[in-house]
Amino acid sequence: MYFGSCLCGTVRIEIEGGISDIIHCHCSLCRKNSGTAFATNGFIPSAGFRIVSGAENISFYEFKPGKKRHFCRTCASPIYSSNDQDPTRLRLRLGILDSDISERPISHNFITSKANWEDLDADLPRFEGFEPTRKPAQGKT
Repeated sequence: MYFGSCLCGTVRIEIEGGISDIIHCHCSLCRKNSGTAFATNGFIPSAGFRIVSGAENISFYEFKPGKKRHFCRTCASPIYSSNDQDPTRLRLRLGILDSDISERPISHNFITSKANWEDLDADLPRFEGFEPTRKPAQGKT
């Protein structure tokens, strides 16, 4: 069982069953929808997806007939995508999950569309928090 929530916490979900075909998608649609270099998505069975709270707060954008991107109306967190041609599964935005998952991504997709500043093999430093050069906001640490 997996649990998830949107940024503001209004929408809470549960997923029974596994997550399949997890990918990092670099297509321009996913980049625009997520506002990031790529979106990490995986498929879940529709029958195992439950909205625990905040269903009335979920809205959607139908970017192609029958293809909808569902998001929280308050904080705009992307939650999942649905496709009328395949009602048996949903494409979940994995960033919505609060639970650790056992499955792992299988690929980077649409890399010819990736952001020109994204270097998939970058040897960047890694930090547990903000980068050391960042100055904290006044009054905050």
